[in-house]
Amino acid sequence: MVTGEMFEPVTGHLATRHRVIVPDLRGHGRSRGLPPPYTAAQLAADLLRLLDHLGVDSTAVLGSSQGGAIAQQLALDHPKRCDRLVLACTYAFNIATTREWLEGHLLPPLLHVLGTRGLAKLVVSQAAKQLGKERADWLAGLMADQDRKLMGVAWRETMAFDSRRRLAEIACPTLVVAASNDRGYRSTTRECCTTASLVLSSSLSMALTTRSSGRTPTSSYG
Repeated sequence: MVTGEMFEPVTGHLATRHRVIVPDLRGHGRSRGLPPPYTAAQLAADLLRLLDHLGVDSTAVLGSSQGGAIAQQLALDHPKRCDRLVLACTYAFNIATTREWLEGHLLPPLLHVLGTRGLAKLVVSQAAKQLGKERADWLAGLMADQDRKLMGVAWRETMAFDSRRRLAEIACPTLVVAASNDRGYRSTTRECCTTASLVLSSSLSMALTTRSSGRTPTSSYG
């Protein structure tokens, strides 16, 4: 449940060539006042209403982590509104491995014991070790500034998401990006690539999957 502000380091670069829309999902950031449900279907429906409000008929959609799950849901439920899709460090099913299952079920009790601030510090210290102290503290602060109860509700919905049976229905050109050493996402990246070709780049330590050259997304969220 992190605000779209976490994408500030990259949105400026995208905005030099494209119109970029970075909404806070229901229950996240400045949209934290919106009540549950926080299901993928509800969040995708919220994005659809936002596109309607902005007069956007169709757009390229970029989703990172949970945002990638919502991007999949949007492309599946409203295919005419999504003409390009970028799925970054995301999943089709978030508890596919033993490690993911354990992490998924440990988070609620850790949240109860540590609170949002303590959990944020733990997550950043383990998952973002490459960040400098200033950037790590900034990210932890964004994560910590959330409602504990609503975070638990949202996390349960994240664990319930499973698009594996419907992935082949995604018809738009799709790029899937995942770090080859990212243990948290690598196991499910291939499931997002059932109809795509996989290219491994050792120089970038990234796995890039694409069905067409596509274009840079004009709508971005996480």
